Amino acid sequence: MTDEIWKREEIASPCIKVCVIHPEARLCTGCLRTIDEITQWSRMSHEQRHQVMAELPDRKTQIAQRRGGRAARLARG
Repeated sequence: MTDEIWKREEIASPCIKVCVIHPEARLCTGCLRTIDEITQWSRMSHEQRHQVMAELPDRKTQIAQRRGGRAARLARG
Protein backbone atom coordinates (compact mmCIF):
# COMPACT_ATOMS: atom_id res chain seq x y z
CA MET A 1 0.00 0.00 0.00
CA THR A 2 1.24 3.49 -0.76
CA ASP A 3 0.78 6.77 1.04
CA GLU A 4 -0.52 8.38 -2.16
CA ILE A 5 -4.14 7.99 -1.08
CA TRP A 6 -3.44 10.04 2.07
CA LYS A 7 -1.84 12.98 0.29
CA ARG A 8 -4.01 16.04 -0.16
CA GLU A 9 -3.54 19.34 -1.86
CA GLU A 10 -4.85 21.29 1.12
CA ILE A 11 -3.28 24.19 2.92
CA ALA A 12 -2.03 22.93 6.26
CA SER A 13 -3.31 24.53 9.42
CA PRO A 14 -1.05 27.26 10.85
CA CYS A 15 -1.68 25.87 14.36
CA ILE A 16 1.50 25.51 16.45
CA LYS A 17 -0.35 24.13 19.49
CA VAL A 18 0.01 27.32 21.53
CA CYS A 19 -3.71 27.94 21.90
CA VAL A 20 -4.18 31.11 23.94
CA ILE A 21 -6.64 33.78 22.87
CA HIS A 22 -5.35 37.32 23.34
CA PRO A 23 -8.01 39.11 25.45
CA GLU A 24 -8.02 42.37 23.49
CA ALA A 25 -7.11 41.36 19.94
CA ARG A 26 -9.26 38.18 20.14
CA LEU A 27 -6.62 36.30 18.15
CA CYS A 28 -4.85 33.07 19.03
CA THR A 29 -1.33 34.03 20.13
CA GLY A 30 0.04 30.87 18.49
CA CYS A 31 -1.44 30.89 14.99
CA LEU A 32 -2.95 34.42 14.90
CA ARG A 33 -6.35 33.17 13.70
CA THR A 34 -9.68 34.27 15.13
CA ILE A 35 -11.83 31.80 17.04
CA ASP A 36 -14.21 31.65 14.07
CA GLU A 37 -11.36 30.89 11.66
CA ILE A 38 -10.08 28.14 13.93
CA THR A 39 -13.47 26.46 14.26
CA GLN A 40 -14.30 26.80 10.55
CA TRP A 41 -10.87 25.75 9.20
CA SER A 42 -11.83 22.18 8.28
CA ARG A 43 -14.86 23.45 6.36
CA MET A 44 -13.11 26.30 4.52
CA SER A 45 -12.39 26.14 0.82
CA HIS A 46 -8.84 26.28 -0.49
CA GLU A 47 -9.38 29.95 -1.41
CA GLN A 48 -10.69 30.84 2.05
CA ARG A 49 -7.72 29.15 3.73
CA HIS A 50 -5.33 30.92 1.38
CA GLN A 51 -6.95 34.27 2.27
CA VAL A 52 -6.56 33.62 6.01
CA MET A 53 -2.93 32.53 5.58
CA ALA A 54 -2.18 35.71 3.60
CA GLU A 55 -3.58 37.88 6.42
CA LEU A 56 -1.67 36.22 9.29
CA PRO A 57 1.67 38.11 9.02
CA ASP A 58 -0.06 41.49 9.37
CA ARG A 59 -1.94 40.36 12.48
CA LYS A 60 1.22 40.00 14.55
CA THR A 61 1.20 43.75 15.20
CA GLN A 62 -2.24 43.49 16.84
CA ILE A 63 -0.81 41.52 19.76
CA ALA A 64 1.26 43.46 22.29
CA GLN A 65 4.59 41.88 23.05
CA ARG A 66 5.21 40.58 26.55
CA ARG A 67 7.77 42.44 28.59
CA GLY A 68 9.47 39.37 30.05
CA GLY A 69 7.32 38.37 33.00
CA ARG A 70 8.87 37.26 36.27
CA ALA A 71 12.36 36.71 34.85
CA ALA A 72 12.53 40.31 33.58
CA ARG A 73 11.32 41.71 36.92
CA LEU A 74 13.98 39.76 38.79
CA ALA A 75 16.68 40.91 36.36
CA ARG A 76 15.71 44.56 36.83
CA GLY A 77 15.49 44.14 40.54
